[in-house]
Amino acid sequence: MNKQYNRIAASSDEVIAKLSGAKEKVAAITIPADIPHGDMPGDKVEIGDSHTAKAKTIFSKLVDELEKTFKENKYGRAVIAVCGGSGVGKSEIASCLSYLLEQMGIGSYTMSGDNYPHRIPMYNDAERLHVFREGGIRAMVDAGVMSAQNMEVLKKWQIAEDDANAAHAETDTWFGSYLEGGRKCLDEYLGTPKETDFEEVDQIMKAFKDGADKLFLKRMGRDEASLWYDEVDMSQKQVLIVEWTHGNSDYMTQVDIPVLLNSTPQETLEHRRSRNRDGKLDSPFTMMVLELEQNKLVAQAHKAKIIITKAGELISYEDFKKLYNL
Repeated sequence: MNKQYNRIAASSDEVIAKLSGAKEKVAAITIPADIPHGDMPGDKVEIGDSHTAKAKTIFSKLVDELEKTFKENKYGRAVIAVCGGSGVGKSEIASCLSYLLEQMGIGSYTMSGDNYPHRIPMYNDAERLHVFREGGIRAMVDAGVMSAQNMEVLKKWQIAEDDANAAHAETDTWFGSYLEGGRKCLDEYLGTPKETDFEEVDQIMKAFKDGADKLFLKRMGRDEASLWYDEVDMSQKQVLIVEWTHGNSDYMTQVDIPVLLNSTPQETLEHRRSRNRDGKLDSPFTMMVLELEQNKLVAQAHKAKIIITKAGELISYEDFKKLYNL
């Protein structure tokens, strides 16, 4: 037993030693565009200069956090969560961080949290919409505004995918109850165990930190035939990076270092507009989903060990609060 303990303790010391001088070394490293990335099937990762620059900025602070974490884990292991809103660069920056760690001799694996919803993307999108609409209709009943006439109008908006448009309440006051009720139910679904298997993700993280040499990790594509598990060798890995919108969720207990890639709602919207080649804007429902997810990110931000803005500036939580007038 003592022999095993000494071997494990030495392993932690060896990992920490690899961090020596890492801050200075990272500046000279060139990150190629075709580095390995997360394990989400079909995920398109396009690494640009802004991603590599942000990753290097984050890395300078990550080194200090990793050293503390490695000391606390007898296996010399740590779990990092890279979280943030839509289009903020989670996959790209997580991949860059993993690459930088590997260059320092520290084994790293990037895992996508998007593999762990209960439903494949198509069905989960449908469930989100169903939850919103069912909650809205029930709210109409509770508010005493359910009628055949109102439902006829609502049906037209639903068919047009415009039934989450707040502007309708200006001309049809009854719509306010539908919108408020639907939004409330949607908020209670998004980023909760109703939508995602947080328990499985937490168990994977714990197994990694407890020294597991191999892990079975889920793969979820976009159709029912694209769902399986791969056995992944973790014997030479000291860091598990989870890239995920919900990486800083209160439903997870095993994340050591949450990294928040902050993007204000305005910045997120501009990004999504810029990458829509056909110029089509997101539907009111999609914008509602993004807003609710953003609210959750803001509420969880106090736990982040590292926060970086879309412009690439490291900020404190106090500075973060000023951005959102908290």
